[in-house]
Formats: sequence, structure tokens, C-alpha cells
Amino acid sequence: MIRAVRSDLPAGTVTFLFTDVEGSTRLLHELGPEAYAEVLAEHRQLVRQACTAEGGIEVDTQGDAFFFAFPTALGALAAAEALTQALASGRIRVRVGLHTGTPLLTDEGYVGADVHRAARIASAGHGGQVLVSASTAVLAQTDGLRDLGEHRLKDLSAPERIHQLGDGDFPPLKTLYRTNLPVPATPFLGRQAELAAVVELLTGDGLPLLTLTGPGGTGKTRLALQAAAAASESFSDGVLWVPLAPLRDPELVLPTLAQTLSVSEEAGKPLEETLVAYLSRKSVLLLLDNLEHLLPQAAERIAALRASNGSCLLVTSRERLRIGGEQTWRVPPLGEADGRALRDPRSGRRPRLHPLARGRSALHPPGRAPARARAGRRPDSRLLGRAATRASLAAPRSLKRGSRRRSPAADAQATIEWSHDLLTEEEQLLFARLAVFVGGCTYEAAEEIAGADPDTLQSLLDKSLLRKRETALDPRYWMLETIREFAAERLEVSGEAAEVQPRQADWFLRLAEEAFPHLLGSPGDWLDRLVAEHDNLRAALDHFEGSGDVQSALQLAGALYRFWFMHGHLGEGGRRLEGLLAKDARPTPMRGRALQGAAAMAMNTGETATMRARAEEALSLHHELGDEWGVAYARMMLGNVAAVELDFESALVLYEEAAHSFGEVGDQHYSVGMLNAMAHCHGELGDRERERTIHEDALRLARLYKNDRVTARSLYSLSWFALNDGRPEDSKVLVEEALATYRRLGEVGEVSMGVRRLSWAVAADGRAHSAAQLLAAAESLREEIGAWLDAWVLEMDKKTLTAIRDELDEAAFAKAWEQGASLTVDEAISLVHGRGG
Repeated sequence: MIRAVRSDLPAGTVTFLFTDVEGSTRLLHELGPEAYAEVLAEHRQLVRQACTAEGGIEVDTQGDAFFFAFPTALGALAAAEALTQALASGRIRVRVGLHTGTPLLTDEGYVGADVHRAARIASAGHGGQVLVSASTAVLAQTDGLRDLGEHRLKDLSAPERIHQLGDGDFPPLKTLYRTNLPVPATPFLGRQAELAAVVELLTGDGLPLLTLTGPGGTGKTRLALQAAAAASESFSDGVLWVPLAPLRDPELVLPTLAQTLSVSEEAGKPLEETLVAYLSRKSVLLLLDNLEHLLPQAAERIAALRASNGSCLLVTSRERLRIGGEQTWRVPPLGEADGRALRDPRSGRRPRLHPLARGRSALHPPGRAPARARAGRRPDSRLLGRAATRASLAAPRSLKRGSRRRSPAADAQATIEWSHDLLTEEEQLLFARLAVFVGGCTYEAAEEIAGADPDTLQSLLDKSLLRKRETALDPRYWMLETIREFAAERLEVSGEAAEVQPRQADWFLRLAEEAFPHLLGSPGDWLDRLVAEHDNLRAALDHFEGSGDVQSALQLAGALYRFWFMHGHLGEGGRRLEGLLAKDARPTPMRGRALQGAAAMAMNTGETATMRARAEEALSLHHELGDEWGVAYARMMLGNVAAVELDFESALVLYEEAAHSFGEVGDQHYSVGMLNAMAHCHGELGDRERERTIHEDALRLARLYKNDRVTARSLYSLSWFALNDGRPEDSKVLVEEALATYRRLGEVGEVSMGVRRLSWAVAADGRAHSAAQLLAAAESLREEIGAWLDAWVLEMDKKTLTAIRDELDEAAFAKAWEQGASLTVDEAISLVHGRGG
């Protein structure tokens, strides 16, 4: 029997209004069944009156929840305001969510992601609060909305800018907090029982490690992502995703985890010890995704982290880790219905109201246009990113489609194979070649390495064999790991792997070489580009080393050492460089730069003996090669060795020689940067005035050459002089200017130091309460990244604490410290210009 579409429901652009009663179970227990039924009946009457008066049509109701559709956004807003006012004096507290979209209207009602987005927005609020999506706010064009900023909802959809109707104060929204969980390309369909079981385990008492196991393609990652989002309220410090599929070295598991947490390695201290200390102070859920290929060695690294109380590790792996404290949960294969839904992105289910509080995810919007409609379509410029500016794009073509055959039922591997068999020969070839990328790629890389063209790439996107992620730079294209593994098998079978893999390695070697000279004073986008391509760069290193081309591996590692230093990959960089240096001792330029990198890694991990040995060998080799720049750099590193050993006279001589040599070869960055190092030596040797003068010269030259990093370093140094001269206000101004630069460059350690310097200046200004808060914020940030402090910094902290405690009693100091420890950097900086303290 064919049912007619409801004629009373508005079509086209529709505004949805969802309501839900907060604390209904508690209220039922307080009032009893009869009294609660009376209150609920009155609530229903008031909601219906308010909504129908503004043109709303009741789509569905279940229990204490309502779903209305409005032809206009203004009508929905007016209804929301009226019903909250009508219920304000009663016992029932209702949360309301509004969202405008263009849903599909079927014989069963509305279908599409817009319906579920409205429900999810409502579930993020609190009783008496009306939340409004960006699309509704734009259409309403009213001044009565308060912008609450962007929020990630627990259906893992893209961030939504949420507004609040009215100026009421409510607790923070129940949205995802401090998360990097990716936005899935498909909806989470079915599996509600499995989801509830995993969430219950994650939110139980003190579970340190939960591993979701099962064969490839059973949906472990998708279930884990959804469960992590649903359990997020139980982890006050956030939920973080750590993708491990791109890694090939088990030694990189803990450094990758530390990088995700923004925790830095500490000199002379095992990384696992630093991570345990950090996680023990936090309540974090870490999703370690796709671990199986790193076992069993990776399990040994993770085992130590079980000692961190309060945090939890959620692992996806085809096999369990086999370590103490591990609880495993086997993910069953997808059922028949879910398998069909995944293969057909146009599938939809009629939304129901009862999952509002339980968080069922949004439905995927209707699928792509038929092939005939796409014929002749020019590719969207967003597909290409910067590559869209190229003069020539591949012309649209008519592609021969493979013969269709009946889809397999549930097995995911069979589903991938079935989808692959439907591809044309050209599409299959590109699909296989794209497996060479680890962690995704840009269009430019896909074009030059895999021979991609816009139409074929778009076709793979349309068939869900490829995903696209928008980034601040260029869009990135990537595959689910199960699909990439299948594509890699096809690449080997095709016989092209021997050609495509070297091409990938050579392309990323050129990228690293191009980036290397830019990673100095003002790196711009280059650092972000290398961050995005780190897994591909690792794969290129692995290829060179595995194929016996150690010189190319040394060249690539040498080109990456500045990136490794700036982005905190000190342990990984040191291991890579030392391992390659041990494999090929030929006196080549590639070895010379790798020696420089090894010395830099050792300097920042506190391995002074290694630092000296590598710097001395580099000096000798660069003399032999006639490389004057290399000689200057090696002398600078030897100067650093002397400074670490407190031999400032020798350090000053080496720095002066290096500065002269850098000037001779025209390197402005290092010749100016040496001024700060020489100034420090003069100060340590007792000539503070000369130190000040040299820092001023460095600042002037750095600004002339537009060197952001040396400018900021000089500002920090001069702020210390302003503070000692009794000019705390001038000191604050200098620190804030440097802080703005370091924040833009993403140097978290220097940001922590800047907040610390602000605490010194504020304390000297007589504002003890704010100074205590700033120092606590700085210390909290330092602990998070694992930074170490010089003796002179500890001495300044001691003076600052003395000044603070002279003004505050023990209780006031403890309160200020507790408040400061929880501040963000923005909040901490705002204290500098506040009153009181």
C-alpha cells in the first residue's frame, strides 16, 4: 500500500523545533506518577498552544518530547520564546533546539541530516534554554540572539555555530569538549545496543584500557568514534583521537600520543614517565585507532600508561594487546541492513524522538546526482585547492562503466571488492596508486605522483572509496585504512608499486628540501604543510632506507630536523638521524647536514656528550667539504655546548666566530640570532649594560629583516631589563608583543614562558592576586608540555612568590592559585589589564 505524503507538513526550507524535558526521571520520582502525569499534561498543552499559534505543525511526539515543523524561522523563534515563558513558573524545565534546512519529505515524514541536527542541538542545552543553529539565526535576523561560538555535537558532524535566544546564564553546553575526533563521511546507522555497551564500559569505574577487536572492516573505528563522543561528558579534559594506521615504527606510538596531547619530551626522563604523570593529573579519553600492525612491540609501550588514574585508553585492533588490565570487547560484523546502508549513502530512516537524549546520529543527506547529470560538469575549485589555478585541467570525459552485478550482503571486505569491481579500468588504476599515500594527500601530490585528474578523483569520492577533508591550506584526500589496505594489494598486483613508491619518496624529498630554508624566523605556512605531510615524509624515509638508498634518507632526514625540533619530535628525529648516520659514514654533504640535525636533537634532549661529538664531526666534515655555512653552524652548536657547561668565555668566542661566518655567507637569520646568544654570555660574565645594548641591536635588525622569531626572543630579553629597572608596565607591553608572535607561530613552550614573564611584571606592579593566577596558569601549561626551566627563571619565580605571599594570606593565595591553574591562555592574558588583585 502506498501512503500519501502528509499535505499539512511544510516543504522546501523548513525550521524544526525540538523540545525535551530536563530531569524527567528525577521529577517523576519526586512528584510520583499521578502528579507527574498532571504536570506533563499541562506542559504538553502549553507547548502545543505556543507552537500552533505561530504556524507550527506537530510532526511527532513521544513521552515528554515534541517535534514541530515551521514554514518560517521567525515563527519558530516566536514559538520557542512563548513556550519557555509559559513554562518558566512551573516544575518542568524544557530545553529547545531550532535548526533550518531543506529536508526530504517522504510518505513517512521528514528524512535527512537536518532533522537530527535539530534534535542534537536541543540535547546539548539545559532546561529553560533555547538553542538556535546558524542557519536559523541568519534567516531570523533578530537582535535577541547571543552567539555561543562553534561547537562539535556528539553526532560527530562538522562544527555548528550555536546561538542562544535571550541573555540567560546557563552551564556550558553539553557538546564535545577539547576534541579532535574526525567528522565521519557516513552516518552511524544501527548498532545502538553495541554503542550502549561500549559507552557503559568506558564510563564505568576506573577502566584503564578497553580494546575493541574484530576482523578488518567490521566497523571498529566507527563504533569507537561514536562511543568516544557519547562518553565525552565523563572525561572533563576532553576526548582525543590518535590515528596509528600511518605509523610503521612501534617506537613512534608514544611520541605520536605525546604530540596529540601537546606533551613535550623532558631531557633525561623516559617519555612514558612524562605521559603517565600528565594523564594522572587529567581526565582524558584517548582513542588509539588501528594498532594491530604495531603489535606486539606497541603493547609494551602502552602498558606503562595503565598507571594513569582518571584517564582511559580506548584501542581498536584486530587482536587484543595481551597486557594486564586490558578489557576486550569483540565488535560483531555488520548486519544485512547496516551493510546495505553503508553501500548506499542515500539510505534514510524516519527519525524518531526517543533517541534525542541517547544521541542517535544524523542521517546522510540524499546522494549524488546521476552520472548523466554530472557529465560535462567542471570540477569544483574546492576539489583542487591551490592546484585549481593551474592553466590546464583535464577535460570532461565519458567514462565506460563496469558491468553491475548483485551486491554482496554483509561482509565489508566483499563490499569493498564489489565496489572496486564497479570501477572503470582508469578508476581502478588511480584507486590503487592512491594507496601509496599515508595519511592522505593534496590534489597536487595525487596529480603528480598518482596521475590523478579531477573527474576520476571526483568519481572515487562519489563512490565513497575516497574521502575529502577541508583544511586551512589545501583539501586533503584520504582513505579509510581498511580500504587503503585493499588498494595497496591492488597496487602490488598491478606491478606499478615499484614505480609509484619511488615517485612518492622523491616528491616528498623535494617538498622537504623546499621547506627547509623557510623554517627559520618566519616559517609562514611551511610548518603547517610539513605537519600535514608528516606520515608521508615518514613513508618516504622508510622507502629510502628499506631500498638501501641511505644517502637519500640522510638528505631527507637532514631536511626535516628543523621541523622535528620546532614541532617537538625530538626523540623521533634523534633516532632517525643517529640510525642513518650509523649506516653510512661517507663524508658527503648529506651526512654533514644530518650531523647538524643530530647535534640539535641532542641539545634539546640534554645529551651534551652526543651534541659535542656530532658538532665536532660536523665542523671537521664541513671544513673538508669547503662548506662555510656548515662550518659556521657547527661553531654555533659548539658554542651551545660551552654555554650548557657554563663556560661562557669559550661560548662567546665560538658565537662571535659563527656570527662573523654567517655574515660572510649572507645568512641574516643566524647572524642576527647570534646576537642574542652573545648578549647572554656578556651578561653571565658580568657586563649587563653591554648585554642590554646587544639585545636592542638584535631587535632593531630582526625587525628590519622581518625575522619574527628573533624579534620575539629579543623582546623577551628586553622585558627582563625593563622589569629590573622598575618599569613593570613597559615589561608587560614588551612581553605581550612577543607573546602574540609566539602564539601565531605555535611555539607553546615560549607561550608558557610569556605568561610566566607577565606574572613577574604584574607582581612588581603590586597586583598579587592576578600575579598568582598568572604564575599558576604558566606552571600548568609548562607541566602539560613537559618544559624545563633555567636556574635564573626559578630565581625570578622565587622573587615573585615572595612578593605575592607578602600581600596574600594562605587561603587567598591557595584560591588564586587554584583559579589560575584552570585558565586558558586568553583568560590569563586578560588578567594583565584587569582591575584589583
